[in-house]
Amino acid sequence: MSGKRERVIMLADCQSFYASVEKADHPGCKDKPVAVAGDPARRSGIILAACPIAKRYGVSTAERLGQALAKCPELVVMRPRMQHYIDVSLMITEIYKEFTDLVEIFSIDEQFLDVTASLSFFGGAEAIARSIQQKVLSQTGVWVRIGISSNKILAKIATDIWAKKNESGIFALPKADVAEKLWPEPVNKMFGVGSRMTAHFARLGMFTIGDIARTPLPVLKERFRARFGKQSDIHAEVMWRTANGIDDSPVTPGTFTAQPKSVGHMMTLPRDYSDHAEVETILLELCEEVCRDSRRKGYMGRVVAVSCMCSPFESPTGFSRQMKMPDPTHNTNAVFQAAKTLFYRHWDRMPVRRIGVTLTSLVEDKGYQLTLFEDLVKSRALDEATDRIKDRYGNFAIARASSFTSAGQASERSHKIGGHYK
Repeated sequence: MSGKRERVIMLADCQSFYASVEKADHPGCKDKPVAVAGDPARRSGIILAACPIAKRYGVSTAERLGQALAKCPELVVMRPRMQHYIDVSLMITEIYKEFTDLVEIFSIDEQFLDVTASLSFFGGAEAIARSIQQKVLSQTGVWVRIGISSNKILAKIATDIWAKKNESGIFALPKADVAEKLWPEPVNKMFGVGSRMTAHFARLGMFTIGDIARTPLPVLKERFRARFGKQSDIHAEVMWRTANGIDDSPVTPGTFTAQPKSVGHMMTLPRDYSDHAEVETILLELCEEVCRDSRRKGYMGRVVAVSCMCSPFESPTGFSRQMKMPDPTHNTNAVFQAAKTLFYRHWDRMPVRRIGVTLTSLVEDKGYQLTLFEDLVKSRALDEATDRIKDRYGNFAIARASSFTSAGQASERSHKIGGHYK
């Protein structure tokens, strides 16, 4: 009897996704350095994506717009259009689905594909990868790089280390080649390892991915406990499995439709807020967004959390605290009262520059606890009516009076997705 067929997994990554979409929509910029950046007037002047031409000038993602322009004065800067990027990403997903039903969204510009059952129809893994590249490029103008292996972690590594660097944009990393090709790579090339973790590994005498992979797991756990504490066993095992290319997880369509663990929103303010009324305006707007999202998803939260960062920028103060509410809820006023209590309990009265509200310990909203002192049926009906108006006419179609003051940000945020313009 033949053994189980080895899986063939791909990780497809869209090159400089936001910038590629903009260049496709603006053919006159084909040979120009292009970057997508937030609005510098609102403290969000950060490079979100830079095309390969811009990167040759040294422009990099997450740097400040001013730094990028100093490196490349002729840089064409475009404001992000998040809804458009989401739409293009969904178009690309549909192209992937022409080759396999097993497509898992990893991020807006990365998706896993299990093409094991598709090989006989399309002529092998690399043939599928080339067909995907050509189809995505012709229909969206976006170039896709594809890593191929027998599991998700190796496909991701194949993309990040090799496919993004070679001319074809395709690289296959069989499990049998891990020791020869992956292990000599420096630790900082390993998925999930940043600069701080690289420094930790260096102190442990581990400089290559092979140094981690060849360390017996019990020994690695012991070293992690000595450095990070008793709760680090899971982290050690994740690092060890990644270095050895071990990953049994399936490619799972609909991953993002699972029950969320939390619903939250955070806002970086356009200026420092010190006045109590101004801060409460923002808290209320955040609670409205969080509760509306919760109602849309069909969940109520038992626990509300508030996070806050205060000026000065060089040495900020702040807090992140949570409290349990009497009953699960997604009612804006109830969450606002709890959030306000938390905020004033922990605020050090320094000027506020960033604030967030999150609901956790979620339960389905099929039922709720009635009280003697509040008409929850009426308040829920009011919330639902408000949601319907916003769904039909826009997020700012109906708003509280405080949002029309100079402190309010609801109007500005109604034009954005994830903090960036639609």
